[in-house]
Amino acid sequence: MSVADLDALDREPFISLVTFRRTGVGVATPVWFAVHDGRLWVFSEARAGKVKRLRNDARARFAACSVRGRVHGAWHEGRAHVVADADQVREAYAALHAKYGWQMRVTDFFSRLTGRIHGRAILAIEPAA
Repeated sequence: MSVADLDALDREPFISLVTFRRTGVGVATPVWFAVHDGRLWVFSEARAGKVKRLRNDARARFAACSVRGRVHGAWHEGRAHVVADADQVREAYAALHAKYGWQMRVTDFFSRLTGRIHGRAILAIEPAA
């Protein structure tokens, strides 16, 4: 995936992220994302199905979509993993805050209020070349 393709994708508010069950069946989920250093960064609840599926199979597909998951862009292949490194987690949050601004701050506020912010996972998606 070229830098121009990543820049074009980064202008979209959502991607449809497809992760794969053990049976090989893909499950699509619309998510917020930010592009930084050639990777896509996504946050999710750590107990979410997509996170569990990525721990079993790193394959991922993604495409630009609407908030309801209606795809309107080309599909891309990649590999994804749950990020454990604190520096990368900070980098991901910085990219997400830069992209979503007040929306991300409001999301963080309510996550802190409910105690769910500590149950988040950051996903790094590396697009295939």
